[in-house]
Amino acid sequence: MPVKNFEMVTIDARRFSKSGEKHTNIRIDHNSSITQIVEINDKEASIDYRFTANYTGIGVIKIEGRIVFEGEAAEIAHMWATEHKMPDDVANQIHGAIMSNCLPEAVILARDIRLPPPIPMPQVKVGGQQEKKSQPSTGIEVA
Repeated sequence: MPVKNFEMVTIDARRFSKSGEKHTNIRIDHNSSITQIVEINDKEASIDYRFTANYTGIGVIKIEGRIVFEGEAAEIAHMWATEHKMPDDVANQIHGAIMSNCLPEAVILARDIRLPPPIPMPQVKVGGQQEKKSQPSTGIEVA
């Protein structure tokens, strides 16, 4: 796996609602974004990231950190500097690593500040074709 090192640098969790308030239909949005990519050497790049779990109007969890990625560091850093993009396979690996490491931490933080857990884990897929939506069934539904 090209992710050589993963570290969390900043963790911020806030609840905006008062304790005991009841909320229904809470929307939880997950987001991982890359803030900077710097070439360390020919084979390694340092990638700064930000993970956010936003509980619309109720609270927010933010985690920032750094990943050391092994691969074509010069190509990735140059592409980021010029286009703010990464190759799709690299982006899938990076965002997958961010979600799989930050989401468990966000679940623990949510418990500590009494927010619902931000799960299930979202699936990360960058680029490629969108899945076709299934056609509605004309048959009967049996339980």
